[in-house]
Amino acid sequence: KGIDYQYEAVHLVQDGGQQLKEDYTAINPSQEVPTLIIDGNTLRQSPAILEYLDETHPEPALLPTDPAQRARVREVAELISGIQTVQ
Repeated sequence: KGIDYQYEAVHLVQDGGQQLKEDYTAINPSQEVPTLIIDGNTLRQSPAILEYLDETHPEPALLPTDPAQRARVREVAELISGIQTVQ
């Protein structure tokens, strides 16, 4: 999508879990990853982040144009999101 960004890794084990540290908790009180700070907004869940990026930067699209294929992508994203909550 050509969006400029600054990547900051959050190690889930190192230092007892960097997501549990005060500086990370200040931006994400739920202490979960990922967190995206963009356009003055702090987004804290993968589906919300993906939808925001696709809606604010529509090209190239993240989802296929076919509704059935779009539904399949959402199914897979939901599976991944469910796994991700086990941190």
